[in-house]
This record gives sequence, structure tokens and C-alpha cells, in this order.
Amino acid sequence: MPRQAYVNGSYRPHREAAVHIEDRGYLFADGVYEVVPVHNGILVDEDLHLDRLDRSLSELQIEAPMSRPALKLVSRELMRRNGLSNGFLYMQVTRGVAPRDHKFPNNATPALVMMTRQMKPHSEKILSEGLKVITLPDQRWARCDIKSVSLLPNVLGKQAAAEAGAYEAWQVDGEGQVTEGTSTNAWIVTEGNRVITRDASNAILNGITRITLLNLIRAEGYELEERPFSVDEAKTAREAFLTSSTSFVLPVTQIDGQPVGNGHPGILTTKLRQHYMDYMQSLRQSA
Repeated sequence: MPRQAYVNGSYRPHREAAVHIEDRGYLFADGVYEVVPVHNGILVDEDLHLDRLDRSLSELQIEAPMSRPALKLVSRELMRRNGLSNGFLYMQVTRGVAPRDHKFPNNATPALVMMTRQMKPHSEKILSEGLKVITLPDQRWARCDIKSVSLLPNVLGKQAAAEAGAYEAWQVDGEGQVTEGTSTNAWIVTEGNRVITRDASNAILNGITRITLLNLIRAEGYELEERPFSVDEAKTAREAFLTSSTSFVLPVTQIDGQPVGNGHPGILTTKLRQHYMDYMQSLRQSA
């Protein structure tokens, strides 16, 4: 069966799925999205993702397109139709279709689209050698806590990373502190074995994988501190890594061409990745 997508109440072949030319997501980036990882057929941290979706919608004064139980039903049906076992489910909600005008329309109906994508496991090379990141100025708006579809600075940053032969770009605020990656959260491990990541605020998107890993770190008894860290601190850290719904936990071994630690994935980073992988596996066992 051809891959399918969900668009405003109907399932359609993916190649034919489309939205109206006056959808405000297309015209103004007036919408939000979520990416929910799927591992062994299970939606990982689904309710946390839907909680964040609800929050983003509320911050932009967009009504939910359907109830949460209905959204879950659509998600599972789309996964079934596409045979999704490992990958992600993407959902996007916009304010809807209306004549182009900056102010909110009076009668628009929120628009919902969903699609899925299969993903292969991360390569052994990435896990054994780690990733390269670059740093660049953070040029995003002041509400990075909203998972908005307005991602142009992130796109430019990710492209700059690709052109530099890196996996990711860590964005840096005006005080020289790392905020987060273009599509990931940033972490370091100090010489004292303390895990550091920026505290959740308007300056970053509070990643769901970030939240889950914080809970796992606390449960395992590792030292943890949520605070900004500088580029210099990151470059001289013992270890560094990044997290996201599609990256899970991946080691960073080079920043701006400079090795992190001994230039190899760190011991604690490797343990934390395994803790997270074990957590995802436990969801399957408890389903």
C-alpha cells in the first residue's frame, strides 16, 4: 500500500496530500508541530508530546483541532496504514484557511496534517566516533519555548552545519552561552562528572527527550545542574552530547573543530544513551 498522510479529516496518498494555498501555516508560519518518536511500534512519551502541543496551541491562541482521544486514534490508524514500527509521527496544527490578513481570522477552522516516516537505527560509526557540531549566533525569536513551524533560523543553522561537515549547530546567545542546537538540546559533562544542560525557559524548546533523560539522570543518582554554559566551557568539558526525539542521545566529540575531552564518546554519555534505550524498550514491555 502506498504511504499515506492525514489531512483535515481524510487519509490520502502521501504524494497527493496538500493544504489550501491560504492556509495560515503556509502564509505566516501561523502554526505549531510535534514530532513523536516511534520505537517498536510504540509512540514514545506520547502524552508528554501532546501536553506540549496543547501548550504551544494555547500560547498562540489556536484551538485544538480535535480531542486528545481522537488525535490518538488518528495517530494509530495512520501508523497502521503505513506499517510504522521505528521512526516518527509528525503532526502539525495551523490556525486554518482564511484570506491573507495578519490579524487572526474570525471563523477559521484549525487545520491538522499528520505524516509518518520510517527511520533506520543510528550507525555504529556515529556511536563509536561521535558527532561534530559548530557554534553560531542564535538569531531566533524570543519565544523558543513554543514549538512553532517558523524555523528559518534553524534551517539556516542546520545548513551551515552541513556545509561545515558537522551534524549540528549549537546556537549561542549574546552573552556567549549555548542555548540549544537547531533541532536538539545541548549537554556537557564536567571533569567532576556533573551533567549540565540549559534550564528550560523561553530561550529553548523544552525537549521531551530532554525531560525524560533528566528524570533518568535523577533516578540513576548522577549529579545534575540545569544552567547555561559557555562555548568555552563546552569545548573544555570532559564530554558533550545532544538529545532529541529522533537523535535520542548521541555523543558530541568535536566543537568548532576542537576535540571534546579525548575526542571519543564519553563513558557517561554512553551510559546515558543506554539508559534511554532501555527506557524505550520498557515501554514496549509495559504496553
